[in-house]
Amino acid sequence: MTPSSWSLWRRIAALCAVVAGLLGVIAVSATATAAANRSDTTQVMDRLTPALANAERLYSQLLRQQSSVRTFALTGKDSDLDSYRDAQAQERQILTETEQLVTDEPALVTAVHDVATATATYRGQITEPLIARTRAGGPDPDLAAPTDQSRAVYNAAAGRIAALSQQLATRRDEVARQVRETSTALILLLVFAAVVVVVAGVALALLLRRLVTRPVTDLAAEVRRVAGGDYEYAIKSSGSPELTALAGDVDAMRRRINADLNDVQEARRLVEEANRMLEQQAAELTRSNRDLEQFAYVASHDLQEPLRKVASFCQLLQRRYSGQLDERADQYIGFAVDGAQRMQRLINDLLAFSRIGRLTSGFNDVDLNKVILDAAAQFDAQREATNAEIIFTDLPVVRGEEPLLGALFSNLIGNAIKFRRPDVPPRIVIDSRLADGEHEISFEDNGIGIEPEFADKVFVIFQRLHAKETYPGTGIGLAIAKKIVEYHGGRIWIDPSHREGTLFRFTLPAPAPALLEESAS
Repeated sequence: MTPSSWSLWRRIAALCAVVAGLLGVIAVSATATAAANRSDTTQVMDRLTPALANAERLYSQLLRQQSSVRTFALTGKDSDLDSYRDAQAQERQILTETEQLVTDEPALVTAVHDVATATATYRGQITEPLIARTRAGGPDPDLAAPTDQSRAVYNAAAGRIAALSQQLATRRDEVARQVRETSTALILLLVFAAVVVVVAGVALALLLRRLVTRPVTDLAAEVRRVAGGDYEYAIKSSGSPELTALAGDVDAMRRRINADLNDVQEARRLVEEANRMLEQQAAELTRSNRDLEQFAYVASHDLQEPLRKVASFCQLLQRRYSGQLDERADQYIGFAVDGAQRMQRLINDLLAFSRIGRLTSGFNDVDLNKVILDAAAQFDAQREATNAEIIFTDLPVVRGEEPLLGALFSNLIGNAIKFRRPDVPPRIVIDSRLADGEHEISFEDNGIGIEPEFADKVFVIFQRLHAKETYPGTGIGLAIAKKIVEYHGGRIWIDPSHREGTLFRFTLPAPAPALLEESAS
């Protein structure tokens, strides 16, 4: 495989490998150079320079010893030897410290030993005998005067100290030169590393321009040409093998799109035709529903007048001729009166059912406490007769139509009183909670209850679970309640877990402040 056929990834990997190799060599060399530089710098700063300073201190201690002994020879006082003894102690300490500083330099260690030997010789041959003669013969100015021997021995010791200083200075300068050389080498290595990085960046930029940027630009221009509507134009590309393969895939997609274009256009035409048919059907269904609602309203309204006449005249017959005809005639008249009255109630309920959601005044904030009080007032007589109890506290404000919500609670309260258990006063408990942005209202009674298998059937219009002789009514009350709740965007159901009586639950929309309060909590 020739380099010209390499993939883009392989070329970039090769370039990175070369750069990494060069930088690795530079890093190893720089590390070794930096270590040597740090070691030499430490030797200059922490060893040779302090050792050179110690050599200067050695000379001062030797001079202190000479001065102190001469003073003692003149005065004969032992206190004048305190400086002599302190100078000896300082000398020993300085020599020990200096030897530790140059312990890895044998020539310098030998020079330190030579200084120690020379100073010891000076004390053994000059100062100690002079101290002994002064103690024996007393102070004598002649003893304090220097002799040729004392000068020679003193100069020999001072010369050793000077030689040590010279050796330390020479060695320090040599190591300092090495520090400068390693610093220069380290700078050159860093400059070379920077050059390698710059050259690698330029090479990578040129490589990407030649194999990626320019071919991608050309490919984009060809794609735009196809996107402009020239679906027959064949897309091709030069550059890396990856881009060539990408151009082939894009061209294959172009061919597929071009082949499917007619099918798509035909499908779009069919969809548009289906949408037109659906719109026509929806309009027809809307018109049909409107006609049915109008028919129900008109039929219910127009049936009221003849039905009232039938009921009125049947009641007149019943009042005027009751007891004058035979018993069967009285029974027939009673059936007619009862049927006319029940038919009138059915029509009134059907009319109320058809009006829900059709005659609307819009949603407002409605206080359920006031709604229940108004609804309960409609049953004052029944409540007093049955000792019924209605319990509710702190019910919420909901969004809805107050007349419809009043009809909702009127139907539920009326059912709870009607379907009570014998000899048990009705007890109704109404409560609420805020859940998922809406109010869930619970309406619980202690009546005869509803079996779970009939929990859905009771909400169907004109569905009855009991004979009309046992529990009168049209069977439309809960259907109206369901339609009112659904008109408000909620739902109503019977809680199957409640065993004693019936527990209705339904949801109503909450006003905006209640939603904000729920999100804050």
